[in-house]
Amino acid sequence: MSMTTVKADPALRRGAALFHGLADRNRLAIVRQLAHGERRVVDLTKTLDLAQGTVSGHLACLRDCGLIVGRPEGRQMFYSIAHPELMDLLGAAEKLLALTGEAVELCPTYGPTDAHPDIHTETTPATTTKELAP
Repeated sequence: MSMTTVKADPALRRGAALFHGLADRNRLAIVRQLAHGERRVVDLTKTLDLAQGTVSGHLACLRDCGLIVGRPEGRQMFYSIAHPELMDLLGAAEKLLALTGEAVELCPTYGPTDAHPDIHTETTPATTTKELAP
């Protein structure tokens, strides 16, 4: 029986890529907005108070991961959730976060950078899905 190493396991690689794609507060905020229906970049920039370039970059990441899709209409692009299973995943995460209490949020490695100013990470995956619920 052959064993697959962690580095060679494609399922682990894909799973890590999925969660890495969701491991940013801004991307989670965008997903939360898209859970309510289609949005344009301009809608998201106004609602989330983010720069157009920031929103566009995060939308590109989510689109490249296959989590959202864009629908062109004239000169505009309307973005939406590609698969409703994404919301199921985030709902399951919400339940798990409820079971762990504050443990995830207080995590010294992945907790919010504002709670741990000495930790500098590119992304902050500690956003709860409760904040994401439509």
